[in-house]
Amino acid sequence: MITMLLESATIGKLKLRNRTVRSATWEGMADDNGAPTAALNRVMTNLAAKDVGLVITGHCYVSAEGKAGPRQIGAYDDALIPALSSMAKGVHEEGGAIVLQLAHGGVNALASSTAIGPSELTTAAGKSCRAMDGEDLLKAAASFAAAALRAKKAGFDGVQIHAAHGYLLSEFLSPYYNRRTDQYGGSIDNRARLLLETYQAVRDTVGAEYPVLVKLNSEDFLEGGFSVQEMVAVSRMLQAAGVDAIELSGGTIYEPGRYGAIRTGKVPPEEEGFYRAAAKAYKEEVTIPLILVGGIRSFDIAEKLLAAGEADFISLCRPLIREPGLVKRWLGGDLAPARCVSCNSCFAPLIANKGIYCPLDRDE
Repeated sequence: MITMLLESATIGKLKLRNRTVRSATWEGMADDNGAPTAALNRVMTNLAAKDVGLVITGHCYVSAEGKAGPRQIGAYDDALIPALSSMAKGVHEEGGAIVLQLAHGGVNALASSTAIGPSELTTAAGKSCRAMDGEDLLKAAASFAAAALRAKKAGFDGVQIHAAHGYLLSEFLSPYYNRRTDQYGGSIDNRARLLLETYQAVRDTVGAEYPVLVKLNSEDFLEGGFSVQEMVAVSRMLQAAGVDAIELSGGTIYEPGRYGAIRTGKVPPEEEGFYRAAAKAYKEEVTIPLILVGGIRSFDIAEKLLAAGEADFISLCRPLIREPGLVKRWLGGDLAPARCVSCNSCFAPLIANKGIYCPLDRDE
């Protein structure tokens, strides 16, 4: 069965077997040094074996002070390249493609004593950071670039720069976090400066043809936060700079906003595609491929989003935790919606260091 969702497509020079994407999520399955374990590699390999078009890893910290959570995958040191290579090799052996997501936790980093961010602040969750100085800014961009080179050496098909969900680059974009009065604060051009400098450092390091993606908030859903209009402006900047694709998400992980980055409750069909309106605004002004994530549970809705030109790729997160074989099922003709009910039960085993899976299936 060939449909828009299940036909081959490209991102930059990367050819994908279909338009489905596994969106990044924290798997909590790396070792204490950030190296992916055999169990984590099996999660990635299984997604590729079940015909997911593009696998994006969980957020991978690019420097020690940027680590955001326990058992998080890392790419901050050359010593991690062999372990990372095993992950990429496993996905390739199953005919899949894999991108390493690169991130820095900013104020939401695990080690609060060394946390850095755009401004000196304390979040609603009680996390504090100091304002980054010029040397910090240079080091941050260089850390992303060095991690991207490690990804390339390890055999990953590309990298994704994480600039969403209230982590470092997202914090710089958002006036909720960014209260600077220098060239990195104030106007959206200034607030986007670190993201653009980071992208350019990555591009200069990996070369013109290596796929570089960016994950961006549609908006923060915080009072005084990053807006849809600013998202479109930043997306235009990224397109002009040469980014290969943008994945659109929304909300933050830790701040109490109108919507968080991870919504709970079963999604009715009429509400699928949380960021659909923002995607339409993007598509009116930006032409590089749009990967859309957020509350998409039905094959029919995914097809409609693609057919309407509101997205170029469909990204799935929790549905692929409960059903790693969802795409393969759709390919086989069973087009029933994903079984995920957005209850977030999958976080319980993660927090308990038991891996990433849906406990509902183990209870049935």
